[in-house]
Amino acid sequence: MNPIHEIDSTQSSRHDGSSQPEEFDVVILGCGEADKFIAWTQGKLGQRVALVERRYIGGSCPNIACLPSKNVIHSAKVASYFFRSEEFGISKDNVRISMPAVRERKRKMVDGLIAVHLANFKAAGTEIVLGSGRFVGPRTIEVALNGGGTRVLRGANVVIGTGTHATIDHTPGLAEAHPLTHVEALELDHIPEHLLVMGGGYVGLELAQAMRRFGSRVTIVDRNDLLAHLEDEDVSKALHELCRDEGIELVMGAEVKRAEGTSGEWVRLTVAQGGVERLVEGTDLLVAIGRTPNTAGIGLEQAGVEVTSRGYIKVNDRLQTTAPGVWAVGECAGSPQFTHISFDDYRVVRENLAGRTRVTTGRQVPFCMFTDPELARVGMNEREARAQGVDYRLLKVPMLADLRTRTLSETRGFMKALIEDNDRVLGFTVLATVAGRLCRRCRWR
Repeated sequence: MNPIHEIDSTQSSRHDGSSQPEEFDVVILGCGEADKFIAWTQGKLGQRVALVERRYIGGSCPNIACLPSKNVIHSAKVASYFFRSEEFGISKDNVRISMPAVRERKRKMVDGLIAVHLANFKAAGTEIVLGSGRFVGPRTIEVALNGGGTRVLRGANVVIGTGTHATIDHTPGLAEAHPLTHVEALELDHIPEHLLVMGGGYVGLELAQAMRRFGSRVTIVDRNDLLAHLEDEDVSKALHELCRDEGIELVMGAEVKRAEGTSGEWVRLTVAQGGVERLVEGTDLLVAIGRTPNTAGIGLEQAGVEVTSRGYIKVNDRLQTTAPGVWAVGECAGSPQFTHISFDDYRVVRENLAGRTRVTTGRQVPFCMFTDPELARVGMNEREARAQGVDYRLLKVPMLADLRTRTLSETRGFMKALIEDNDRVLGFTVLATVAGRLCRRCRWR
């Protein structure tokens, strides 16, 4: 990754050479959404707070995930308008995509976001300790500083927010192929000739469409029969049609048995599809098959913090771990993998640290996938309602019925709501250009 995404490791504070732990009111391991807001809030209350982070100030969202990906996706959206320009009465002669320029636009945004975060830390009086932290005892973290040396920090309360990373599973040859994850894909300085995408979920679909719009040939390989297979069938069908219309090839119901080659040069996947093996070849490989919690190797057992069989930290509905005085927030605690949910985790911990009670139970989880058109939902979908035996009425409206979409030439998609007999709204799904904003306005409790 480009070093502009990091801050100078000398900003980690002194180490006096003593093995005695430095005492803090709150020690935070990680710098994600919940972590940083806890640090800022407790710091402004006058508490002594230390936040330990290896690399990314502000966490994944402003550095390598949510905001950078939407930046690149928007560049792809602009590119798509150029290629559609004759539809709007504009010539498309001499259209050329410069991936270094796309990347530079994204990097400038990230630089600005990091500056904002650093200013917030300074205003809160919170200390940033740059290095790799691991528990060496109850509520005690040893940090191997990026600039050399170590520090030992102990908190009256400790918050773990180490997040997750892209999963590279044990498929033979996959790791050796050095595939892209979303992190490397957002740093590309060239347009892949033929991008193979393992995974037809949110990350895979967003980046597949973006790279296709930049000019790549793109093939999605997924073990499920439907894209975004946890959504309703009409949603999956609409996504299949979208891929077809944009020229994205789909290899569905396909289990990847092995990988060969090196991403960026030549790659080949052997897949089993309907009991028959076939080969899928390309030049680059992007893996988007899930997330793995960043909980291994950080000494959780030394702190008495237990994890689930999948490696996520065990927490109760107040986000307390199995160790007294230790909390866990965000994706590493098994919370839904959205920035706004991590922010709500912050609110839960904030209230409980203040002696009040707030829980995660029963909260709504609105979310959006930033394909074009966007897919957003809050509450139940039809598949979930049927599985739970819940009766509902369905109201469904095509986006074509909204005359504004005709003026924009953005008529693809629909809105639908699931409603109980007592007129309580169970869920709302929208596939449309402005789906994220529409869904965000929903405030059902």
